[in-house]
Amino acid sequence: MQYTKSTGYALHALIHLAQKDSGQYVGIKELSAALDVSESYLSKIMSKLRQDGIVRAVTGASGGYELARSADRITFLDVIQVVEGRQHLYECFHGEESTPDAIYDMDSEECLVKKVMIGAEMHLHSYLEQHTIQGVLDAAAQRGSRAGNKKA
Repeated sequence: MQYTKSTGYALHALIHLAQKDSGQYVGIKELSAALDVSESYLSKIMSKLRQDGIVRAVTGASGGYELARSADRITFLDVIQVVEGRQHLYECFHGEESTPDAIYDMDSEECLVKKVMIGAEMHLHSYLEQHTIQGVLDAAAQRGSRAGNKKA
């Protein structure tokens, strides 16, 4: 399993926006330069984030993007699902008829392989829900203060 580069760019773009003051819009040129990615590619990613209500776009000469909600309310799972989609990571390719009895739970009427894979996905979702854009900024600030303490 591997996330696309788009997910990485989306997360980094949101961190960049979160470092700005409320009402301070960041244009696509600034964002694309900061992330070293083409404007057209990043525009497509930002459009998805806008459609899902994660960022707000303002048109005009002083327009650009800003977070549509606070950074502590934007989880990694939110962003990944917008960029990658909300489908399950695993789909069992065996139908009920073709699944051997040894791996089919008759009580729950479910393939045991699928049960394990869905469980793993649920753990991953839970982990990603616990991590926010603000959490990354807080961790970075904490690391910066520790690095500053070492120099003193």
